[in-house]
Amino acid sequence: MPCTTLLVGKKATYDGSTMIARNDDSGAGRYTPKKLIMVTPEQQPRTYHSVISHVTIELPDNPMRYSSVPNVLPDEGIWAGAGINAANVAMTATETIASNERVLGADPLVVYKAAEGETPAQIGGIGEEDLVTLVLPYIHSAREGVLRTASLLEQYGTYEMNGMAFADADEIWWMETFGGHHWIARRVPDDQYVVMPNESGIDRFDLSDAFGKQKEHMCSADLRTFIADNHLNLSMEDEDGIFNPRVAFGTQTDADHVYNTPRAWFMLRYFNPKSAKWDGPDAQYTPVSDDLPWSMKPERKITVEDFKYILSSHFQGTPYDPYNVCGDVSMRGAYRCIGVNRTDFLALLQIRPYMPEAFRAVEWLTFGSNVFNTFVPFYTNTEKVPAYLSCTEKEVDTDSFYWSCRLVGALADAQHKACKIHIERYQIKTMAEAHRILGEADKLAADLLEMKADPQVVIDSANQELADMLKRETDDVLGKVLTETSNLMKNAYARSDA
Repeated sequence: MPCTTLLVGKKATYDGSTMIARNDDSGAGRYTPKKLIMVTPEQQPRTYHSVISHVTIELPDNPMRYSSVPNVLPDEGIWAGAGINAANVAMTATETIASNERVLGADPLVVYKAAEGETPAQIGGIGEEDLVTLVLPYIHSAREGVLRTASLLEQYGTYEMNGMAFADADEIWWMETFGGHHWIARRVPDDQYVVMPNESGIDRFDLSDAFGKQKEHMCSADLRTFIADNHLNLSMEDEDGIFNPRVAFGTQTDADHVYNTPRAWFMLRYFNPKSAKWDGPDAQYTPVSDDLPWSMKPERKITVEDFKYILSSHFQGTPYDPYNVCGDVSMRGAYRCIGVNRTDFLALLQIRPYMPEAFRAVEWLTFGSNVFNTFVPFYTNTEKVPAYLSCTEKEVDTDSFYWSCRLVGALADAQHKACKIHIERYQIKTMAEAHRILGEADKLAADLLEMKADPQVVIDSANQELADMLKRETDDVLGKVLTETSNLMKNAYARSDA
């Protein structure tokens, strides 16, 4: 799916957490209703059937509980998207990426083909529909997430190229697949952040480490011979064991320069405004640069609010902002924004090492277009999910946070200038309240643990309080943007009947 990912190592975050987040976007012209659920071990399938590829996979009999953001409609399968399991390990999957023709020719995708005449059906591989369900309930570390995914990929293959992230309290790993069966993974440096916008991202890989200690790199067992046999290393200089996977496996097309690289450029520009020259005729990096860094050390530590801002962004302060109304607007909307209309959900998975394991993990979640929604955390160490987040159905309903976000976004976008102030106040108020509620609940839960008591009642109560606050404030902003948009309808008339 067309998505955007941001990963931040523990020494680059404001509180020492590992933080991974992804916008999950539908394809053009589509909107996929989503909800938050907790999947218990009893609910996890033991035999898994993929809807898209028709593959059947037997699963272990020891799953853990995990959070999931599945599709509401079952026609394309589960698509769990992102979650955190009972071992406080997070996973987000997937960021759709691309492989070049040389790779696809050497290792074709494993695509489902229906039976035709006497020719039996060809079962497909695994993909975004399946990965969180197949991996997250069974892993106890980020590194284990890479290894389990790799074993599935090598056994069943895949029908698409994907990037995915795994995090525990200490490490973040980013994994990319290419072709039908091959993969690489790299540990995110603790003091850096990573940006990923629907294209192969890793720009430096150490095969010596991957085939040795695997301290920072892992890969397919046959990667060395695969690269050599298919002449994939395009480096001009022969640095022992080092190559650029983005150039070897990925794409750098005209379409990338409109759809993908501008998003990476804007994210890097935001976190490192002084580290390079980003604008003007003598810019070091531009929206169409193929050599944008995969990771950088930010100029200051990164907060939850930074995640929300950048994953909601629409090229603010540049000529490319689709909401520009002043000055030269010839480049308005030239590039694909990060915060688009067809975002299904945004999940930030935060693993806080300074908190007890019983409430170490929180999942910040929102639905719909991020330009107009807000972001609230929920404890994942629970089996209960407030109805406002979990009750999404096919029908539009303002008792569902998903549908309320969609309504607010569609109304506010139509009259962006008039509604912007209401959206800004809504976002500030709800996120401030969320920090307050979370902070107070952390203290209460810690006190209970100190007294050898179970903090579960605090966790569940806080989640419900967060959802109640979220519904109250979302209903309020919906009313305000409805009034603004109604007053600016094309058939508006100033004279009253009186």
